[in-house]
Amino acid sequence: MKNIIYMLIFLPLGLLAQEKEKEKQEPVKIKLAEKQILRTGNDLFKQKRFVDAEVKYKKALKENPNYSTAGYNLGNAVYEQNRFEEALPLYELVAKSAGDTETREKSFHNVGNVMMKQKQYDKAIAAYKNSLLLNPKDDNTRYNLALAQKLLKDQEQNDQNKDQNEDKDKDQNKDQDQNSENKDQNEDDGGDENKDQDQNEGDNKNDENDQQDEKNEGDQKEENKQPQPNQLSQQQIEQLLEAMNNEENKTQQKVNAKKAKGKKVNQEKDW
Repeated sequence: MKNIIYMLIFLPLGLLAQEKEKEKQEPVKIKLAEKQILRTGNDLFKQKRFVDAEVKYKKALKENPNYSTAGYNLGNAVYEQNRFEEALPLYELVAKSAGDTETREKSFHNVGNVMMKQKQYDKAIAAYKNSLLLNPKDDNTRYNLALAQKLLKDQEQNDQNKDQNEDKDKDQNKDQDQNSENKDQNEDDGGDENKDQDQNEGDNKNDENDQQDEKNEGDQKEENKQPQPNQLSQQQIEQLLEAMNNEENKTQQKVNAKKAKGKKVNQEKDW
């Protein structure tokens, strides 16, 4: 049984593999008890009781791990619960190990469906091609293959546009960085010129200060050459006092001499 596949809705192809259709093709000997478990699981699956159907399929596989029909149906039950990553290895195992072509073909188809869900369109294309190799007349698989090829082309175009936009953004950022670098360089050059100007002004000021310092130093030297009040040594003070005393004594002697000339002398008479 195969269901119609709609745009972007990828249902498992041949939801259930019926055991009675596989009895003549199944290379592995299947016991009746195992077949009964599988059929119970199929009934639950049809009722959309996917969790219960999963339990039955796992039980059938536990009884016989090589029961490929149970493995395929288990993949479908898991797929219907949107657990696509868990369904994938189940389909892949059946696609490689199933003894009948139809089960392998459906497994490859459903591998492609999982890849479509994950937007891995290149892998979906490969899976659908493997399915068509086993059944070239399957229109559903052919439709999904064409859709996967279109989606892959769109994805590559989008990636290309994204890369171009990223490159464009990088170029714009590079130009902005270059402009910013040039601006910084101009600011640095202006800063160097201002620095040189400030240096020249500073040098001129230093020259003026040096000249002023030399002038002040010269004035200071001249001041040092002139006698400063109250700066005589003790010896100089004593010499000065002695000179003053000598001068005073000389003056007193002159005064006394003048007085002696003016004094009358009593002369005794001889009579």
